[in-house]
Amino acid sequence: MTEQPGDGIRSLKTSPAFRVTNFELYVKPNVFIMGFGLTCFGMAIGYIAYMKAKYESMGYYVSLDQDGQEYFEKKKSKWD
Repeated sequence: MTEQPGDGIRSLKTSPAFRVTNFELYVKPNVFIMGFGLTCFGMAIGYIAYMKAKYESMGYYVSLDQDGQEYFEKKKSKWD
């Protein structure tokens, strides 16, 4: 067997079970799928940031109760 520079793990003899469980080691990178995944991840992070900003602009903040659970509570003035 002739190994070429850059073959890496593809040039080793492995079992089919190893190839199935470590699929990402044997396929070439797909730029379209990578771009789609990064776009979706960025949109999810953006949506979380938007929702946080929206609640903060409405006057809510994260508060903890005695059990340690988080919930949104409306900001109160000392005069209320």
